[in-house]
Amino acid sequence: MILYISNADTEILSIALVGDELSGELGRISARRIDEVTPSEIASASLIALRVLGGRRGLSDQIMEQLRGAMERGIFVCLFSGEADFDPELATLSNVPEPILVSAASYLIEGGPDNFANFFYYLSDTLLMTTIGYTKALAIPQVGVLGGYLPDEDDNNNVIVFFYRAHAISGNTKFIDEICQGLAKEGLHGVPIYAYSLRRIDNVAQGDDVVAFARKFRPKAAIVTMLAAGSFDEETMSWDASATSDLGVPVFQAIISSASNKEFLESEVGLGPLDASWQVAIPEFDGRIITVPVSYKEEIESDLSQTAAIYAYRCDPERISRMAQLVRGYVQLANLAPAKKKVAIVLSAYPTKKSRLGNAVGLDTPESVIVLMNHLKEIGYHIEDIPNSGVELMERLSDTYEYEEFALGIKQGAAVTNRLKVKDYLGIFGSFSSSVQETMIKSWGDPPGDWYHEDGEFFFPGIWFGNIFLTIQPPRGFGENPIAIYHSPKLAPTHHYVAFYRWLEEIIGVNAVVHLGKHGTLEWLPGKATGQSRHCFPDLTLGSIPLIYPFVVNDPGEGTQAKRRSHGVIIDHMIPPLTRAESYSELLELETLLDNHARYLVLDPSKLPSIRASIWELMQEVQMHKDLNLDGASFDFEDDDFDEILLELDGYLCEIKDATIRGGLHVLGRCHDGQPLVDLIFALSRIPAYSYPSLHETIAEVAHLDPQDRNQSDAIADVASKLISEYILAQEVECDSELHRDLRENSQVRSCLEALRMELLPRLDATIDEITAIERALAGEFIEPGPSGSPSRGAVQVLPTGRNFYSIDPSSLPTIASYETGALLGQAVCDRYLLETGSYPTSVAIVVWGTAAMRTGGDDIAEALWLMGVRPKWDPSTQKVVGFSVIPDEELKRPRVDVTLRVSGFFRDAFPGAIRLFDQAAMEVARSFPESNLGSSGEIARVFGPAPGGYGSGILPLLDAGNWRDDQDLARVYLAWSGYSYSSSGFGIPAQEALVKRLGAANIAIKNQDNREHDIFDSDDYLQDHGGMLAAIRSITGVDAKGYFGDSSNPTSPKVRSLAEEAARVVRSRVINPKWISAMQNHGYKGAFELASTVDYLYGYDATANVVEDWMYERVTQAYLGDPKVRGFLHEVNPHAVVSIANRLMEAISRGLWEEPSREAKELLAGEILAEEGRREANE
Repeated sequence: MILYISNADTEILSIALVGDELSGELGRISARRIDEVTPSEIASASLIALRVLGGRRGLSDQIMEQLRGAMERGIFVCLFSGEADFDPELATLSNVPEPILVSAASYLIEGGPDNFANFFYYLSDTLLMTTIGYTKALAIPQVGVLGGYLPDEDDNNNVIVFFYRAHAISGNTKFIDEICQGLAKEGLHGVPIYAYSLRRIDNVAQGDDVVAFARKFRPKAAIVTMLAAGSFDEETMSWDASATSDLGVPVFQAIISSASNKEFLESEVGLGPLDASWQVAIPEFDGRIITVPVSYKEEIESDLSQTAAIYAYRCDPERISRMAQLVRGYVQLANLAPAKKKVAIVLSAYPTKKSRLGNAVGLDTPESVIVLMNHLKEIGYHIEDIPNSGVELMERLSDTYEYEEFALGIKQGAAVTNRLKVKDYLGIFGSFSSSVQETMIKSWGDPPGDWYHEDGEFFFPGIWFGNIFLTIQPPRGFGENPIAIYHSPKLAPTHHYVAFYRWLEEIIGVNAVVHLGKHGTLEWLPGKATGQSRHCFPDLTLGSIPLIYPFVVNDPGEGTQAKRRSHGVIIDHMIPPLTRAESYSELLELETLLDNHARYLVLDPSKLPSIRASIWELMQEVQMHKDLNLDGASFDFEDDDFDEILLELDGYLCEIKDATIRGGLHVLGRCHDGQPLVDLIFALSRIPAYSYPSLHETIAEVAHLDPQDRNQSDAIADVASKLISEYILAQEVECDSELHRDLRENSQVRSCLEALRMELLPRLDATIDEITAIERALAGEFIEPGPSGSPSRGAVQVLPTGRNFYSIDPSSLPTIASYETGALLGQAVCDRYLLETGSYPTSVAIVVWGTAAMRTGGDDIAEALWLMGVRPKWDPSTQKVVGFSVIPDEELKRPRVDVTLRVSGFFRDAFPGAIRLFDQAAMEVARSFPESNLGSSGEIARVFGPAPGGYGSGILPLLDAGNWRDDQDLARVYLAWSGYSYSSSGFGIPAQEALVKRLGAANIAIKNQDNREHDIFDSDDYLQDHGGMLAAIRSITGVDAKGYFGDSSNPTSPKVRSLAEEAARVVRSRVINPKWISAMQNHGYKGAFELASTVDYLYGYDATANVVEDWMYERVTQAYLGDPKVRGFLHEVNPHAVVSIANRLMEAISRGLWEEPSREAKELLAGEILAEEGRREANE
């Protein structure tokens, strides 16, 4: 018997096609997959040929042992590379002379049934001494058009369909034919081009440039069924995607599933881990638009009984149609003149309040809309009547309708002209699958449901500016059905929600949707994680409308969700400007007193008791003694021991004033200048990047300054600002200090400044590309891919913005660098707990997000593994995680800590391998160390999250709806939304009781933050997941758990604070800081929005985690509403924000969160609420 072993289905198929001929002349031939071959088959063969990808690393030790045994018994063993090159290492592992292997390999490299027949004839004649005869390998072109297709190079609707040469030569092309037929139904002309790969180095080495060959046909788009075409460029620390970008047209990833259609449809997850990685995550590096699974791997009949089961790709016509419609949309964008294009600009709004329209993290949404519309008008789009300001824009938009009420007012009824007849929607609804219809009816009743329609028509807010439609994304549905929050985490979208997007595509006929900013709700609707079917709500809702998605560059996770579940093209935008918090009011007073104390310590010690008393009195007045855990303390000011407190206070003031905070909001395409640019460069150069050192550290080192000293920290910041202005921005700066004079001449400092000037400044100047990238996307052009992450954490490679960002290879999680940071975080947790309690924690619960994992490479998972005493193993050549090792007790030298993970829905989708790694590691530790904290827990499930296809923890909609009373209600929702376990033995198993038990045993609830481009009162995510966890623990145990907050913004020296400490730090450094408030006043409506949202998040974190002190509520009230200038600003640009702030703070009082409000604060809040009621009555 001749045994052929391969991991390529196309080779098995090729052998099957010549099976009768081979078996007749050679006797029995058996073709097997490498993972299916048995030891008995190897032992009984007379000749073995094995072809493997990955060289020697692709062969397990087990099969190598079997092959060596065969060779010892005199069986010929020929090992070949699965690549197009001869592998000398594999040749040395064979027992056949290399010249014979080289000749035999030529048949495999060329491929195809005829060459396979001659491959076997050659080996049989040469080694087994038969006399069948053979011919030389038949050369088959490396690149070409599939036979039967005669493309017209001048056709304006050509779409390249790239596929593997192996499919062409094995005849496995039915799926390619069906893709081309699907394109034809949409008026497009498919040009199927085969190649060995899209990698330039592969094809050029063989004399063929597949990209140049494809460009001859002047395509308007390309569909790819192959793996990634680019490669990592270590010089730029980013992906080289020139193979796809040189086409100059949108490139679509047609997902070719390795599962059968039946297996795929039955899976709640969608694509399996390997498909999700190779068919989705890696192609994103090339800038491909992720479509849907169009083909599946199905078993077909074979007449060759000795051959392994034969598989071929078979298509789903409906999914091909969906992909073809999407491609047609981009081709139309390329072919249409700008003046004829209709574009919908969609703004997020959650909660649906007039004060909170245009929700987008870090982005001045109204101003960005105006900048974008002005630019589009300049290049020929038909746009009329553009408002002069963001304030005017939002006034006009909210005057139409904004979903704050379920029904239209009298004035709005006439203003809202954007309508869809219910009878038309019924036809659309009827086209949905029966399962979709049943799900929607179960959630909302028969169409049209109860909300947002009148007189037989759905109504939608929005303004037409010529051919540009500015509108608001409809409510998700939990506000309309508050009870569902408790029991329906996977609530279907409302009829109105689906009708809105179907109206845009099928009735209005928009050519594209631009969803402005992070993030909407469409991509989070129920459905498969990756690989959308016709039953998934993101797919059926959006349809085939091209989705252009400006998205903040530091949030790869949530942006990736839009790419994978709603075929979004990301246009990443710059983070908001960053600045140093600095000091104000009472902080300055305390600094002055501390400086006086230092001075009189030398000049007149007799005055120290008085100064100490003044400092303590002011600390108590501004409640800073609580920040330092000194509540209830008393001191003898004659005693020098108080000076230890002053050292701690000095360090705390330094930490607050040196904190990095947002210095404004970003406007699309707008570069900063002046002092904001100086501040941003300083913030981005605090952590070293791959192409420049830290300016902060360089100055400190050269000048021998201590960044932890308050005055020396000021000196570093001051001189850095001057040096940046002088050397990087070429501005005239007065040299007014000896420090400045010394540093400006220092070669080390100048080298650092030069690197910043060459590497960082041009990237910041290119921010203007954000607008031109949107222009190119709307013109149906290719958008360059780029890395994502936090530029303030040393990731300068994520700049410039204006690119279609990608994330990371999921198989690399956690990375080597992230394990080092995770170990430091874990050590800091243990050290703090040991200091507070005198013992190590036995069990902790950690909140794990996919976005953070993508930014950091997996710090949270790394911390969890370190706490358990586990170290990952990495492949030395690829850096991928290939396993783990348990650290021995003698090396660990501390107790092992049991860990519970609450993962986000996106982490569950993106990193199933990391979940399995953690789960297997925990089980191994429990087995190996039964006396440890893990061995005694008795629980298998340690990873929990939302149900498959579900997202979130439910806390935000519950708080917004207001239908909760106490911790038990909060816990009910959190547990209902989070109570599904994920492990090696089962993914998405209902396990609420297990979660209750795990959380009840946790000593600490941990959430980490990896950058300072935002904070805990900037978004709802922290209060939902971390706050929700703490509320659940409090409900389960009856006591407050310790809430720890890890800060790894500097990955080499992370810190761990209590959540209460972090809350106080953020309130003092940003929330009530006049510098931040003033910066928000530069952004009109959206600036007022930010103040209102901060109050909401402050309240939400207090409701869940009990971390907001009365003084914080008091100071916020005085800063936002008590200050006449700030209050006047709010009334002028966003009067609804005033009411939102007042109502939320009054709710904090009524619920007992703000326990003892001052009379002045209550009168102030009541006055604003009454004034609003009066205005509303006057308008009715």
